[in-house]
Parts: sequence; C-alpha cells; structure tokens
Amino acid sequence: MSGHSKWATTKHKKAVIDAKRGKMFAKLIKNIEVAARTGGGDPSGNPTLYDAIQKAKKSSVPNDNITNAVKRGSGAEAGGADWQSFMYEGYGPNGVAILIECLTDNRNRAATEVRTRLTRNHGTFADAGSVTFLFNRKGVIIIPKAGSSEDDVMLAVLDAGAEEINDLGDAYEVVSEPTDLVKVRTALQGAGIDYDSAESSLVPTMTVPLDEDAARKVLKLIDVLEDCDDVQNIYSNADISDEVLAAIDE
Repeated sequence: MSGHSKWATTKHKKAVIDAKRGKMFAKLIKNIEVAARTGGGDPSGNPTLYDAIQKAKKSSVPNDNITNAVKRGSGAEAGGADWQSFMYEGYGPNGVAILIECLTDNRNRAATEVRTRLTRNHGTFADAGSVTFLFNRKGVIIIPKAGSSEDDVMLAVLDAGAEEINDLGDAYEVVSEPTDLVKVRTALQGAGIDYDSAESSLVPTMTVPLDEDAARKVLKLIDVLEDCDDVQNIYSNADISDEVLAAIDE
C-alpha cells in the first residue's frame, strides 16, 4: 500500500502542477491576444506583443498556441474573445494592499469571483482609488543570474534608463520608467544578456513587513486569487523576509 500511496500522492501533486501550468498558459495566451488586438500582429512593430511572446516562449508555451493567439488577436483568424481589462482593489491580512488585474469577457463574473475569494480568505474589497496610489507603474525586467553578473547587467542598462537593479536571490530585477522599458530590454539584448520577462508592472511605493502567520495568510489569499481564470496579475505591497519564507517552506 505504501508504494501505491506514494504514487497517488505524486499523481495528485503532478495534477496540481499541470493545472496551474494550464492556467498560466491561458493567461500568457490572453496577453498575446490583447497585445495583438491593441497594437497589431507584427511583433517587430509592437513591443508589447514582442514581450508577451517572449514571456510565453520562456514559459514553454507551444509555438502553435502563440501563433494562433496572434492571429486571433490581430483579426487574421476568427475566434478571439472580447477581453476587457479591469483593476480591482483590496486589502489582505495585516493591511496588505492588493491590486487584482482582471482580463475577462464577463465583468460581473470576475467581480463576483474576486470579491468572494477575497472575503473568504481574510481580505476585504476596497473602493476604487483607495489602493492604487500606493503603487507606481514601472517597467520591470527579470534576468536569471546564470551567466550574468550584477556588474554585467549594470553596465548594459545604466545608460538605457534603468533606475535600479535588485537582487531577487536567483535573478536580478531591473526597474525603469515604463517608457524606457523597450530601450533597457534592447540594451540587454545588445549585450547578449538573456532575460526571462520584460513588462509593465505595478511596484509598491511602501511595503508592509509580515510575520510567519500573516505571510501564510497573504500567500494563501494570493494563491486563491491567482487560481481564478479571470485574474491576470496580482500586485501587493507585502514584504516577506527570507527567514519567514524559509519557515513557511519547512
């Protein structure tokens, strides 16, 4: 029985990972569709589409899926949904500010889902504008540490408009103004530095440090929200230290 139990547990874990992978693929495909619809289907003339495609490729989304998403979004092929983007605002445990970006073809469904998941997991819905002021729109590029030193990255991006470089442990984060994102990304490419993603993001102006108990609750809330098909991105000002993260992972 122990062998069977181990197999059943492994199978369950794999199913969870595959489900999350499927949801991630769906969200990346949505990004491509919307970018193609907004700026056209040619990545060379549409930086947002270029970056959406690169991120999808880095996440192992099959090329056929990417190509079909571009066709649907640009109108070259029928079947594209009428995706609409909405931002919902809320607070999590310990007053952590949360912005929930939805990309949906049904706003009422998205609002109901987000509100339900928030309130059932120690969160509250907030009025429009009450949370957004705690965040600034920035260009954010994530670079894996393998093969590049911080000095390499700094030399490549300093004159291209990068504002700061943060050490994330196994990656570097380069932050710039959104208008400088393409310039910074192009500078990295010119220096032969590989990156995982380049996109416009919301960065908190102040953070809320969390202890282990609060961190568990906030991470669970974010996980539950991310599991919603209509939720595209989640931004929060939670500050979870390496020590607290290590304790949670034990």
